[in-house]
Amino acid sequence: MPKFLRVGLHQSNVSGYTSKAWCVRRVGSAVFLKWGAVEVQGAGNGRKVYWTHLPQEKTIRCGTAQRAQDYAKSAIARRRSHDYEPLTGAIGVRRKSANGSAELKQALATILIVDIVGSTAKAAKLGDVRWTKVMGLYYAAVRKELKSSRGKEVVTTGDGVLATFKVPAAGINCATAIRKAVRTLGLEIRVGLHAGEYTISGGEMVGLAFHIGTRVAAKARAGEVLVSSAVKDLLAAQSQISLKDHGSHQLKGVPARWRLYRVED
Repeated sequence: MPKFLRVGLHQSNVSGYTSKAWCVRRVGSAVFLKWGAVEVQGAGNGRKVYWTHLPQEKTIRCGTAQRAQDYAKSAIARRRSHDYEPLTGAIGVRRKSANGSAELKQALATILIVDIVGSTAKAAKLGDVRWTKVMGLYYAAVRKELKSSRGKEVVTTGDGVLATFKVPAAGINCATAIRKAVRTLGLEIRVGLHAGEYTISGGEMVGLAFHIGTRVAAKARAGEVLVSSAVKDLLAAQSQISLKDHGSHQLKGVPARWRLYRVED
């Protein structure tokens, strides 16, 4: 069964990210499709891909073998135009915890979302080889600052990073350090931080807190670090971090309006 993985320009050399995969197989006049979220570990020839949940499946009855063949070819052609690359080897089943169930974890933390501004244009300007090198340096810089600030990387999302912190001030200080570090690579980032409860299931973030953090980041302009009112409320009174009111905002898909604050240098 041909298998395909949705992958960004840089991700072939990156381990530990989540993506999506799909498979297509024809048997006579029937076409069998399978797709879902996957976790990618390792890079290059050593890359392993695991389903994070049981994949969705669909059977298409085409009536004749020729129609089925045409359908399969068309399906492959459509998806290959959306940054899918062929996969060799099997897609494994995600490893289970000791009690036999999929890993499920609830946590309360400060969530940090980092996103590169204008990444598509920069990738096109630099070309695949140079952009891959820049992205490798970018992830190295981000992970260095996460380690220094005791942040926990949860997942990479395209050209972004999602991480959690036990202390809000640590997340904010890490964000400003990452901003400074990646500017040496000619990159600008936008950052959003929110504090709340979420669930990690199969390597994916589940919960409203994650969505709020993503929407806060989307409100930031190049070079800005924005935090939600939840983060501000948790900052210790003696914190030296300076915040400026950024106004009340409607976050897409999130109930009510949220007051945001910009981190001042």
